[in-house]
Amino acid sequence: MSKTVRWGILGTGGIARAFATDLNAVGLTIAAVGSRSQESADRFAAEFGIPTAYPSYEALVADPDIDVIYIATPHTFHAENALLAIGAGKNVLVEKAFTINAAQARQIQQAAETAGVAVLEAMWTRFLPHMVRLREIIAAGTLGEVRTVLADHGQRLPSDPSHRINDPALGGGALLDLAIYPVSFAIDVLGLPTRILASATLGDTGVDQQTALIFEHEGGRQSVSHSAIDTAGPVRASVIGTEARVDIDRTWYAPTSFTVTNSEGEVLERFEQPVVSRGMEYQALEFERMLAAGERESPLLPVAESVAIMAVLDEVRAQIGLHYPGE
Repeated sequence: MSKTVRWGILGTGGIARAFATDLNAVGLTIAAVGSRSQESADRFAAEFGIPTAYPSYEALVADPDIDVIYIATPHTFHAENALLAIGAGKNVLVEKAFTINAAQARQIQQAAETAGVAVLEAMWTRFLPHMVRLREIIAAGTLGEVRTVLADHGQRLPSDPSHRINDPALGGGALLDLAIYPVSFAIDVLGLPTRILASATLGDTGVDQQTALIFEHEGGRQSVSHSAIDTAGPVRASVIGTEARVDIDRTWYAPTSFTVTNSEGEVLERFEQPVVSRGMEYQALEFERMLAAGERESPLLPVAESVAIMAVLDEVRAQIGLHYPGE
């Protein structure tokens, strides 16, 4: 592995632009971008100072000078694009949600194991400073026994039926774009659920406009979340224990602050750590750490856990009647 990790970005949409912005902000190296057209790739490369622009994903993954491919396409293409990159011997950072379903996630897991490459789901929240500190507080026993996780993720997103967020063929709806955050968060704190209760409102295009989830976890612990694409919620979260709680400020899944308050109402800690960017660089830095250490997975989000999270979302979809074409 060279000292400088050379990133290739597959896709040129909004999430790719956010990722490129954050990598540039901290001086990481984006060596190439690939799109479905030369014009789109050239435009993206010019905007972010990327030296090489490819007119196809196949050309991007074939570049021998690329160490990691970041998959930034819509959900329904994650598995196809990740398998393409893995087949070319590339390490992959796959945008969340990892795939459309658990079966696709297992395909990526198995292909990566066979190829001997590193894989990570781009659940960038897990790697942010406030989440690192939160796990330290929980491990120290400050909260006592953690019993409950609460999280809201409601945004008012475009209502245009042709927009990606409303298109079931592109994995649209609240579940894969928004609910994936509180689901992954709850599992990070409490482990996988032992029981799942889901309720949703489906829109005219067939995607879930709002989804409410209650998970039971081992030991009678619970997580509760609400996600919506048609209403802007408080976007706050709490982790509640027998001795104290952590209240994470808006926007809880992005770089932010939190307060630790004990059962008597006394503030034990106020965490604030400004981040100069959106915060997507932290997952990239973790990937570079993995490569330097010769690791194929991150202990903060093993591939098996990403697969298990997709299985949880499969069960949620079964309960709410949400189907994606082509499955």
